[in-house]
Amino acid sequence: MKNTEEVREETIEIINDLIRINNDRVAGYENAANEIRDSLDAEIKSIFFQMADESRNYKAELSAAVIRLGGTPANDSTAAGKIYRAWMDVKATFSGDDILAALQSCEFGEDAALRAYKDALHDDLELPPAEKALVETQYESLKASHNRIKRYRDEYAAASKATH
Repeated sequence: MKNTEEVREETIEIINDLIRINNDRVAGYENAANEIRDSLDAEIKSIFFQMADESRNYKAELSAAVIRLGGTPANDSTAAGKIYRAWMDVKATFSGDDILAALQSCEFGEDAALRAYKDALHDDLELPPAEKALVETQYESLKASHNRIKRYRDEYAAASKATH
């Protein structure tokens, strides 16, 4: 059985991983928003900036939890996040439909974020009640964001097929 200090350290590590995922998410959405050049797609650009702000808020909440636990919040990103951002850069560069490519990339990023949160909630370590409630709340919100991005991706994909 793990002692209290080991549980605290593992909890900090799990929460810091979620902070890194949110750092990736901020960078991914800002990158996607900045790829949009067409003023007709201002709504999508606005949504991307909202998603980045959402992750900034998540990061602040998670950072406060790490501090409450006596740890230092992460300020870097994940290795997978760096790969994801590079993939997004390449896909947007070579795609004829930047909005659809950005939405597909964002959905890919949302899938990765959801997996990380799900893993944190189903880890062998039982998170303390306050931290578990925070992670569960953010997970539910992320699912809604994922579904929103997927809905827009489906709409753009259908519109793209109709024009070709």
